[in-house]
Amino acid sequence: MSSLRRRLFVLLMVATGAIWLCAVGWIYMSSRAELQHVLDTRLQEAARMVHSLVASGNVSAAAATTHIEDVAYTKQLSCQIWSFDGRLVARSSGAPDQSLAQNEEGFADRDVGGEQWRIYTIVDQKKGVRVAVGDRIGLRNQLVRDLVAGLAAPALLIAPLLGLMIWASLGRGLRPLNAIAGDIAKRDGEDMQAIALDETPTEVRPLLAALNGLFGKVEAARRHEREITAFAAHELRTPLAGLKTQVQVALAATDAAIREKALRQVLVSVDRTTRLARQLLALAKLEASAVPPATETTNAGGLLREVVAECVVPAGLSIEVDPELDGLSLKADRESLHLIVRNLHENAIAHTTAPGRIRWAALTEGNGIAVTDEGPGIPDDELPLVMQRFYRGRSRTASGTGLGLTIAKLAADRVGARLSLKNRNDRPGLCCTLAWRETELRARKGLRCSLQGGRV
Repeated sequence: MSSLRRRLFVLLMVATGAIWLCAVGWIYMSSRAELQHVLDTRLQEAARMVHSLVASGNVSAAAATTHIEDVAYTKQLSCQIWSFDGRLVARSSGAPDQSLAQNEEGFADRDVGGEQWRIYTIVDQKKGVRVAVGDRIGLRNQLVRDLVAGLAAPALLIAPLLGLMIWASLGRGLRPLNAIAGDIAKRDGEDMQAIALDETPTEVRPLLAALNGLFGKVEAARRHEREITAFAAHELRTPLAGLKTQVQVALAATDAAIREKALRQVLVSVDRTTRLARQLLALAKLEASAVPPATETTNAGGLLREVVAECVVPAGLSIEVDPELDGLSLKADRESLHLIVRNLHENAIAHTTAPGRIRWAALTEGNGIAVTDEGPGIPDDELPLVMQRFYRGRSRTASGTGLGLTIAKLAADRVGARLSLKNRNDRPGLCCTLAWRETELRARKGLRCSLQGGRV
């Protein structure tokens, strides 16, 4: 059932019907018990009246006394007077032929002629008789059913009117939802303003608060998308303009040295553009992926040597991979790990000048890896900013795009690791660490990363 109004209507009608049925059942039980008490009292009083007449010697009058017309009790009471020797002394009109009397004095339920009877017996030892007055239990049950039917009939007649009133009340109660739906329908695709909660019903406010939160997230995502597009356009325009200029210089140059220099600059611009395009694609893939990556065991030493082999190393730079990394295994998404290591490695190469050394090693705690370079480092005031998109800082390089550390940070978050940067204490340079904590590893379902081997 897709309509909230119909669903509430059915629920209310079912609840009302259930309450009515419970009320009818309660009335039936209480009325039956009360009626049984009243009719038993009547039996007892009639038996005593007949017995008083028997005691006075007027037996025929005693038998006729119970023949009383009663509209609600149409079949009347039946009376029998039996002697101790088993002789029927007298009986009322309509009384059955079989004996109603019992040996013990008091109430009893008996089967007489195939019908259940409620009987009250008085035993008179002096007169040697038993006075029995009874009525049919089926008649009693019929009286109870007639009483309940009299109460249920008006309820059945009122049910359609009650349903109509509930339907109309639900329509009036749901008007605020219709008003909110109309307000949202009038908006265009650019209107992400929050819905006012001042005059809305309390029950609707959680829904509107969630909608406002969604509007805020959509607006933030759109603003982020616009910023990415603008930054990407700006960053691509610079190398493309330089590429065009250098090509024009090369075409116009008559000197071979000038031509060669221009072509080398073209190569630098192409490399920068290629790297920017690759990083933009990696960034878009990281931000668009909502499915947790599958984990696999990756050898840290093998992964680092693979990344080192992929990257072009300028002359004069030395790359060192600690042999102990061959004993360190990372259980995480290999693609994300490769992305982190490659961007950190490219960042170290870009900022290290010859002669210099870039070194990969395991953390002394055995819970991650680190890379150190011999570049200028990062000013302390820029350390909190360098992981922002397109932030290049004062120590920028010609080939830098401002996305490498951003991508590494996003990929590290994806595999449950923590990326941190700090300047070296022994000499100029930067140290980037990628570490996992056991508490974090156990808490991240589907993104766990564990470490086996390595230095402890």
